[in-house]
Amino acid sequence: MRSTSSTSRRLPTPEVGRSEAERFVADQLTGLYAEEEVVASPRFHGGQSAADRALDRFDVDGYAARRNEAYPQHRRGASGLSPYIRHGLLPLARVWAAVAGGPSRDVRKFRDELLWQEYARHWYARLGPATARPLRRRYPSTEPVPGPGPGGDGAPAPWDERLACIELTVGELEEDGWLVNQTRMWLASHWTVRNRHDWEAGEEYFFRHLLDGSRAANRLGWQWATGIGSNRPYGFSRWQVEKRAPGLCATCELAAACPIDDWPDEPELERVDADPLISADPDLGRTIGPLNVERTGEAEAVWLTAESLGADDPALAANPDLPAVFVFDRELLAGLRLSSKRLVFLVETLGELAIDREVEIHLGDPQSVLAGRPVAATFCPVPGWRRLAAVIAPVEVHPWRWLRLPVAGNIGSYSAWVKRIGQYVDRPN
Repeated sequence: MRSTSSTSRRLPTPEVGRSEAERFVADQLTGLYAEEEVVASPRFHGGQSAADRALDRFDVDGYAARRNEAYPQHRRGASGLSPYIRHGLLPLARVWAAVAGGPSRDVRKFRDELLWQEYARHWYARLGPATARPLRRRYPSTEPVPGPGPGGDGAPAPWDERLACIELTVGELEEDGWLVNQTRMWLASHWTVRNRHDWEAGEEYFFRHLLDGSRAANRLGWQWATGIGSNRPYGFSRWQVEKRAPGLCATCELAAACPIDDWPDEPELERVDADPLISADPDLGRTIGPLNVERTGEAEAVWLTAESLGADDPALAANPDLPAVFVFDRELLAGLRLSSKRLVFLVETLGELAIDREVEIHLGDPQSVLAGRPVAATFCPVPGWRRLAAVIAPVEVHPWRWLRLPVAGNIGSYSAWVKRIGQYVDRPN
């Protein structure tokens, strides 16, 4: 059971900018991040203005052909929007609309990726903590190979970085906090399918570093790539590197004796009993949340979470004169040990938000900070929000901005899900 300690304290409001955000994390969140010193992503800045610029710069033309390119960087077609989508700075419906009018093949492929993000949210909203265990199959009990998770105890990840492909991708993950989808699959397959390491340790490693790290998309990706939640695992070999990262193998010291030259052996996975929630949702209303604003009183503040930090968050937009309140959950952060670059991204976002309205930032237990305080909030389809909301009891709850409304039927297949939700129109902004 989580502590409900009253040792929460209000923190100063951070000034705008990267250096101020780094200083805030170092001074106010000491001991709650993975590194000894604060690091920030050199590639991504937090904040609504950074999100808006990223969307304005993105050109969908050529996306279908180049989205999986990994190296060199100028060949890449990935949008780089995922950190902003993950934190609600760019709602999926806005990004969906932004590519209208582009080449039809590219628009279809890009929107398919947005639907995959939405599918992950539906999957997690319904299944919640069950997504932490294999949903279709598992590796035999004698596997995975025992050993530390990658970077889980502060030690270097047990990757063979003599391989240029591993050095490149691990380096980008740990420094930038982001990877193209192709290299995410490379690392997941290399970690679990080829080397039989624990997929949960790998998923935690990604979650620690990825600026777009969410239990929904991250767990779904690992379940799919390792074969425990899909029809078969993704195999990673030199073939993908030569195709998606031309010229990289020529820089590798193991090029003449490549340990991934052949496909990995296909693991013999054991079937597990499927969670009944995969087949049907017995409480669709709980999964979806409110469809209209629900009010039981007059709000005096807006409760913000990392799921929805955009300037047009529904609760924020409806209450422009109320202070916004964000709580860094001390106990949660102490357990997660996220990379400080994730915290810097959040603080940059909060600092920019504070330009135009009062923003309260607290460190401690969200329940002790907010329980009994009449707050407005935007529903978030994650277990943590539901648990906290049951105690905090917001007096004004706004609907989540679904791209497609969840449905009650089987959610075990993305392709079947797409067909099932195709009849539903986008939720309005």
